[in-house]
Amino acid sequence: MRLLSATLFACGCVSLADGPLWPPAQTYVDTTVQCSQSSNPARCQYTRDTWKAKYDEAIAGGYRAQKHVALCLSTGCDEAIQPDKMLGCAWRIVIADARHAEADSTDAMNLDRFCGTDYIDEKGKLAAASQAKAMLRLIGK
Repeated sequence: MRLLSATLFACGCVSLADGPLWPPAQTYVDTTVQCSQSSNPARCQYTRDTWKAKYDEAIAGGYRAQKHVALCLSTGCDEAIQPDKMLGCAWRIVIADARHAEADSTDAMNLDRFCGTDYIDEKGKLAAASQAKAMLRLIGK
C-alpha cells in the first residue's frame, strides 16, 4: 500500500491533498513481539519510546533521524520495529540523494549493504528507488 501511494504520488496521479503524506509512525512498530522477548529488551523499549520523535524528525529531513529510521526498518532494532527491507533501502537512497552536509563514508557503506543484492532482490531495489524518489519530493529535496 505504501509503495502504491508513493508510486501514484511520484507519477502525479494523485495530489498532496488526496490523503496523508506519510504513514503514521506507529504503523512500523512490531506489535507481534513484546520488548521483554527481545534479545535486548531495554534497547527495544527505548527504540519504541523514541520512534515517533525520530520518525517525525526523519520525514522533516533530519539526517541522524533518517539514519536511525533506515537502520530500524532494515534490521528491526531489537524487534522494536517491523523490518521492511525495501523501505530501509529507500531511506538509504534518500540519505544519499539528499546530500546532507553531515554525511560520511558509513552512508555509502550502508547503501551498498542494505540495497545490495545480498540483502534485497532486484525487484525490491527498483521499488525502493521509486519509493525514495517520492519520499525526497515529500521531504522537499
